[in-house]
Amino acid sequence: MSRSWRSQRRREFRLRKAALAAVLVIFLLPLAWTVLAAIGFLPNNSRRPPTWTLHLTLDHFAEVGIAAPSFWIELATSTGVSLGAALVTVAASFLGAYGLARSRWRGERTITQGFLVLASLPAMAFVIPLADLMRRVNLVDNVPGLLLGEAAVTAPLAVYVLRGFLSGLSPEWEEAARLDGASLLTILRGIVLPMAAPTVVATAVILFVMDWNMLLVPLVLSGVAVKTLPVAMIDFFTFERGLDWPTAAAALVISLVPLLVLIAALHRILDRFTLGGGTSAAGVVDSGVGAAVRGG
Repeated sequence: MSRSWRSQRRREFRLRKAALAAVLVIFLLPLAWTVLAAIGFLPNNSRRPPTWTLHLTLDHFAEVGIAAPSFWIELATSTGVSLGAALVTVAASFLGAYGLARSRWRGERTITQGFLVLASLPAMAFVIPLADLMRRVNLVDNVPGLLLGEAAVTAPLAVYVLRGFLSGLSPEWEEAARLDGASLLTILRGIVLPMAAPTVVATAVILFVMDWNMLLVPLVLSGVAVKTLPVAMIDFFTFERGLDWPTAAAALVISLVPLLVLIAALHRILDRFTLGGGTSAAGVVDSGVGAAVRGG
């Protein structure tokens, strides 16, 4: 019976691996096609049936700057705006999530669920009033307005995620530090933040990716002076210009490099991004309490 059970488990494990491999192939096939096109592996549609032509070259990457002279400026703009929006969102959402996690009134759960509903809404639901508000305060077509607009869109998800983690942390250490005279700022800096640091970093990475890929909000809030990369990529696919697929593929590959580097560097910590509650971190808490009491 035991041998039969182990054999069944091995078969199930192989099936899971095969299914995962199939899913990965399906999802990575468009990316592989884009990379191959960028280096010169292209279909020859003039023949029937179509064949493939292989002319390995990196010239298409050099042509990106020629086809779109402002491409590198837009790449830097996307990087700065996405990073700034992620940091602003995490900083503001952490304080809001902590307030919700330590609330003792009945409406707290309703408000928390409201943040989840807001995070689930499509950007189209509020991009028009957001654009009107930004226009009234002269924050259209500039970096600060674009940064604040993207931060506003992703903030509900950040509040919901961070609240889920913080509500799972026991408040006993915070109460002990408060009895020892620690201020709220000291408690947040010395106890809560060290415990939540991996989750905060993981949330910031996810927000950076979301801000980087955001199209509708930058399309509405930006114009001539400021463009993010998703908006700029539209120029490669307009009918007026004509589609130069190898150059467009090279631009797509370049636009993915910052994301791939970031995820490769922080892929382990991304496991902490979850919609569930928090976990125990006694070792971090001990050191955090000591720092909070000393700083209090």
